[in-house]
Amino acid sequence: MALAKEIMGSRLIFERSSSLASSPFQSRLSIKKKTQRTQFSINPFDLRPMKAAISGGVLAAISEDLVKTLRFNTLGRNQETEEEVEKEVQFKVRAVVTVRNKNKEDFKETLVKHLDAFTDKIGRNVVLELISTQVDPKTNEPKKSKPAVLKDWSKKSNSKAEKVHYTAEFTVDSAFGSPGAITVTNKHQKEFFLENITIEGFACGPVHFPCNSWVQSQNDHPSKRIFFTNQPYLPSETPSGLRTLREQELENLRGNGKGERKLSDRIYDFDVYNDIGNPDVSRELARPVLGGREFPYPRRCRTGRPSTDTDLVSERRVEKPLPMYVPRDEQFEESKKDTFAACRLKAVLHNLVPSLKASILAEDFASFAEFDSLYKEGLLLKLGIQDDMFKKFPLPKIVTTLQKSSEGLLRYDTPKIVSKDKNAWLRDDEFARQAIAGINPVNIERITTYPPVSNLDREIYGSHLDSALTEDHIKGHLDGLSVQQALETNRLFMLDYHDTYLPFLDQINALDGRKAYATRTILFLTSLGTLKPIAIELSLSKSKRVVTPAICATTYWTWQLAKAHVGSNDAGVHQLVNHWLRTHACLEPFILAAHRQLSALHPIYKLLDPHMRYTLEINAVARQTLVSADGVIESCFTAGQYGLEVSAAAYKNRWRFDMEGLPADLIRRGMAVPDPTQPHGLKLLVEDYPYANDGLLLWSAIQTWVRTYVERYYPNPNLIKTDTELQAWYSESINVGHADHRDADWWPELSTVDDLVSIITTIVWLASAQHAALNFGQYPYGGYVPNRPPLMRQLIPDKSEPEFASFVEDPQKYFFSSLPSLLQTTKFMAVVDTLSTHSPDEEYIGERQQPSIWTGDAEIVDAFYGFSAEIARIEQEIEKRNKDPSRRNRCGAGVLPYELMAPSSEPGVTCRGVPNSVSI
Repeated sequence: MALAKEIMGSRLIFERSSSLASSPFQSRLSIKKKTQRTQFSINPFDLRPMKAAISGGVLAAISEDLVKTLRFNTLGRNQETEEEVEKEVQFKVRAVVTVRNKNKEDFKETLVKHLDAFTDKIGRNVVLELISTQVDPKTNEPKKSKPAVLKDWSKKSNSKAEKVHYTAEFTVDSAFGSPGAITVTNKHQKEFFLENITIEGFACGPVHFPCNSWVQSQNDHPSKRIFFTNQPYLPSETPSGLRTLREQELENLRGNGKGERKLSDRIYDFDVYNDIGNPDVSRELARPVLGGREFPYPRRCRTGRPSTDTDLVSERRVEKPLPMYVPRDEQFEESKKDTFAACRLKAVLHNLVPSLKASILAEDFASFAEFDSLYKEGLLLKLGIQDDMFKKFPLPKIVTTLQKSSEGLLRYDTPKIVSKDKNAWLRDDEFARQAIAGINPVNIERITTYPPVSNLDREIYGSHLDSALTEDHIKGHLDGLSVQQALETNRLFMLDYHDTYLPFLDQINALDGRKAYATRTILFLTSLGTLKPIAIELSLSKSKRVVTPAICATTYWTWQLAKAHVGSNDAGVHQLVNHWLRTHACLEPFILAAHRQLSALHPIYKLLDPHMRYTLEINAVARQTLVSADGVIESCFTAGQYGLEVSAAAYKNRWRFDMEGLPADLIRRGMAVPDPTQPHGLKLLVEDYPYANDGLLLWSAIQTWVRTYVERYYPNPNLIKTDTELQAWYSESINVGHADHRDADWWPELSTVDDLVSIITTIVWLASAQHAALNFGQYPYGGYVPNRPPLMRQLIPDKSEPEFASFVEDPQKYFFSSLPSLLQTTKFMAVVDTLSTHSPDEEYIGERQQPSIWTGDAEIVDAFYGFSAEIARIEQEIEKRNKDPSRRNRCGAGVLPYELMAPSSEPGVTCRGVPNSVSI
């Protein structure tokens, strides 16, 4: 018989090329010249052999049972036809199912687990069904195996291992074809985390199903869960047996846009930011809806909660400790939760003692020594009340236990900015260096016109928009150059927060304990390649003044206060615009649309997957505690309750997706000019610009990896134009997710390989390197509050004002009374400490879960290892640069190395490490 001969002769096993070429996917690969090397020629790290058979395309399956059956049929039943034999032959294949256990369970979870172990024995178990890529011609439905049950669930229910492996056996017939999907039904009461499934027994070798998903009880979600193999398919190339399932799974994820979401749901949908305020508690906590004509904003994940009683357009809030809804698989995994909870407890403890102290003693710091004592002694030790504090106040038992077990728990770690030279922050060169190598290196811009010109509406603000800066203010600080010469030689730069703050100044300055200017800082590029501040313009709604570097004791303190106000402006824009808006909020629509429109089978989904991890969850936490009414941002930053309105104005007036990539942003700010002779196609006008220097290395590596990947699946533009899922993803990201900018003419088209490479590279850059550069230095640089105070409480007194006398009498006291109070300082420090912390389960750029099987395309796996090797090389280059004394902005006496773009990191606050995604 032909079938028996084919198997017994091993033709099917060893001569797979013909069968593989017959599949749609393999045919497509042949068009892509598989014999050519990928753009990454570095040898892969994983030296395990990769079989082309991973790709599927099998004509039949093979197992010992099948061989025995066919041998029997060949010898004893020669009179039967091939068709009859094939019809009757059935064989078994084995599934290895990996389930991840929880490390900690509460009493209810433990009880339900034991109940599930008992009911599993009597038939309420976990059932799997294997689905072929082929359709049965008789039923016109996908070919399916007989249902299989996970074995030994009850026996392994008490296992303490992190991962538990179960098995199941499927029975399929010889014409089953390639496995393409598995359905899972959980008849238990408790959800479980399904990590992956591997099927063994097919001629193609092991078939992998990466799952990484919570499977809910059938009681809560009756429909079967669908998981696909790791083989990518464009929509037009989807095997016939998977087409219906592909669309069905996307429909499940989209939902119907109605009803309140349950925490166990997996539904992704859009909504406006209407849950920031809490008008039912107080009118003072009411906040405008962000998203719409008045306050344009990106969309966030819909929860469907009912409206508040007092404002029908506002959604009822969920307050801590209750969780906010995000789709179940977007929630933090256990180790991430533990890290976040530990940081939150640490924040509570760090903020507890200042609260107690503030009720006993003065709120303000009295000296720099008091700041130092936060790191050296701890608050309890400094106050001399450590021994009896916990006796006098009814604190939670866990607090007293932790205090006894860890003497330094209430002591803050020394921020890096004062670890090498505790007075470095006072120097002008360090103040300027942080504009290109600090936590907010993305606002500095080159000056092309002096004095600078505002872009605000002159009909509204009139002549007050005219700058108070003159040539006289700066001409003595230009190393002998005229102002015009400095402009022509690209030596003048600026930190411009004038237009950001001016429209909000009257509202901000009317708040209790908040005082702000709209600042401009002029910086000069010295012949050594370093920057120095040479003038600061301080604008109020009806007046302006210019402060220049000190020439006497009084002007020294005036200059220090002016720099502190600049730092406060910078901290607010950094947090509200560059960090929260441009990475967290603006990426969320792309993530929501990806889950709704791109199947897990889609190659672009597989490419984006690690760069979407945890972002929806951390954004939900932010809405609950950080950017909410009376939350951390409002409490700790200058703009107070108007902070998100500042953010919305930036989104309306300045955010453009086509300018969010690093090269485009550098050129837009005048920090670089196009130059095809340079390695990255542009020339930096500040050559020693650590953020840009290192960022361009990562940008280039990401871009090359993305291009390698995209060209693999889209050898011609027509495939991009006709890719229904890809076009739906991009369209929904713009027209729904960024609806308030849907009509902008600057959105890139999506028609060519270059278009797709640019869009994906920008998204990956924002999620990884850009977010890392803006986030993980928050405590190392901002943990010492005098360096860049998040808010200021007093303006700088003029000679004509009564406060000037007290300023002259004790300028240091006035300086400290202008900074945040003790309570504000420690609250801010505790929060940025949490935000700067890497969790143990962090995945860094160049890493992936299950790196060898995340895709079934062996050449792409190989290319990814090449990308990983390039990331490792970049890390070595960054270390080398940080030891180069000619790079004065990252190496020198008391100068911090620039490591925010260094890809890897240990857990904790390290001031380095580039995670794949916006995960904190």
